[in-house]
Amino acid sequence: MGNEQSVVSVDPALAAQVPYACMLRIQSVYAGLKSAERRAVDCLLENPGRVQDLTIVDFAAEAGCSEATVVRLSKRLGYEGFPELKRDFARVKEQPDFQTGEGEHELAYSSIERDDSPVTVFEKVVQASVTALNDTVNIMSAEEYERVVDLVFNAGRLLFVGIGDAAIVALEARQRFLRVGKRADASLDPDTQLMLAAQLQPGDVFFAISHSGRSRTVLDAMKQARAAGAHIVAITNTPMSPVAKRADVLLLTAVFTRYMTVEVISKRVTELCVLESLLMNYMNRMGAEAVEKARKTESAVEVNKI
Repeated sequence: MGNEQSVVSVDPALAAQVPYACMLRIQSVYAGLKSAERRAVDCLLENPGRVQDLTIVDFAAEAGCSEATVVRLSKRLGYEGFPELKRDFARVKEQPDFQTGEGEHELAYSSIERDDSPVTVFEKVVQASVTALNDTVNIMSAEEYERVVDLVFNAGRLLFVGIGDAAIVALEARQRFLRVGKRADASLDPDTQLMLAAQLQPGDVFFAISHSGRSRTVLDAMKQARAAGAHIVAITNTPMSPVAKRADVLLLTAVFTRYMTVEVISKRVTELCVLESLLMNYMNRMGAEAVEKARKTESAVEVNKI
């Protein structure tokens, strides 16, 4: 069965107005929230710039939940109560570089300044990926992750699908699993992605790789994989998204920048590390057989190396 929770997409410009720690916590707890609490979170994400101006009574009315639910949610998100949550949102709004969704930013990394030295820029770019990886480790559901490990081990075939630079992640995952003898597919062509998805068998695993969780091409391929009886695994940064909603298992990443609409390499580095860890778990279970297949593969391609 797919994930039946009610979810909404998060507008990137609005997501940038949510306190960083709060967004991480939402990522971590959303799947386990009750329906009333999810409505409160959805209201929070749809109106982050107004939160500081609402009373708990007003917020509860807009979210369609009780005041007790708002208090309970505030505590689950790490606050003592709704007043503390409001103050945290107000601090974000008061920042000089607060984004309203209007206009353009200059740099993808908000921590980088125009007068930074080249080495400082390098350090900040690397640190962004380090932070994203650590945050992803902290929010990853052990239960969901272990379920994916089981699915990969038992699958006859794996299919990795993404668009744009996520497609490059998919191709790398295919390459990595092929090296240890696991049947795997991926393609840059949307038509080919649909054909490969339609040819999956029950027990196979379809990986939907989408940072935003709203990639139309990925969603179309997911429908084909679902009809074929394959298991659907989503690797996404957004639990409140169509891709997350339609997945059997959700592996969340936690890559947040001040400007959510731009492409930063930390998005893809994190996805690659999640997939690499699945490969290592597969090899651990296969033992000597996987090691021997990897050795033969390396020997076969040695002819192309100078």
